[in-house]
Amino acid sequence: SKTPYNFLGRSGLKVSNISLGTMTFGENQYGRPGNTDEDLSHQIINRYVEWGGNFLDTADIYGHGISESVIGRWLERQPRDKFVIATK
Repeated sequence: SKTPYNFLGRSGLKVSNISLGTMTFGENQYGRPGNTDEDLSHQIINRYVEWGGNFLDTADIYGHGISESVIGRWLERQPRDKFVIATK
């Protein structure tokens, strides 16, 4: 792996030191530029994973709730036990 890992508190979960923030996944929020459609969002996650990442950060308000769905559809094609999802 190209990315260093550490344990997430006392959870026993081993996560990459850098998480991938997904605030831009989904619909444009608050009139801000930079939101990504599902295809580009999946490409971004794939690149992050290629670099050794396994820790995705999201929230139910990101992209008006679409961010979590985008991640969920990506996870359907992945070994679920390899990734940690933080949501707020």
